[in-house]
Amino acid sequence: MLDEEIEMLGKMAVALNILEGCQDFAPLIPEVRTNLVFARREAKTRFEVLGIEGRITVVGDLPHAAGKPRFGASSHMARLLIEVRKVDPTVRAGIDFANDPRLAGWLESYCRKLGWTFSVIDRRNEPVEIRDAEGASMPWKVAEAIRAAGGCVPKIFYETGAVGKEPVSVLVGRDPIEVVEQICEIARLYREERER
Repeated sequence: MLDEEIEMLGKMAVALNILEGCQDFAPLIPEVRTNLVFARREAKTRFEVLGIEGRITVVGDLPHAAGKPRFGASSHMARLLIEVRKVDPTVRAGIDFANDPRLAGWLESYCRKLGWTFSVIDRRNEPVEIRDAEGASMPWKVAEAIRAAGGCVPKIFYETGAVGKEPVSVLVGRDPIEVVEQICEIARLYREERER
């Protein structure tokens, strides 16, 4: 096994351990479930991206990985990460989570406070020929997120729903531990906000 793989699997194990203990994140897991992804330094295809087999679901009010981290286990999030890395190769990890108008507004304000870039992808603007072609949406979606962020990769972005598509948010970062620590902090603060 390559040194890079050992390092990646180790970081994913630590990140999953943190996430599976983060009860506040469970309500942010969308219907389509969550995936946590981590790309090799030179990743060009989804098969060079670690993802969670079967995604991350909720068991007993806690996030729970349905399977183990495996290269090629993710399609959607891995392809998203590959597209993002074409603009910013320092981004190697990401997680997707639920979205609704209240959370979106809160996230935008939170990002502003931290100086993070935030953007929105309006799926209603997706050209029909892209929407109808299998696998063609991802380059368009990432390009839209970057365009809406003024040409840089946003730390957090979300897409509005479309017919048959659940709206989801994405947070990206350098590695899965950073990403999971940030999403758990977001989940905790958002819960506190809702409880006020």
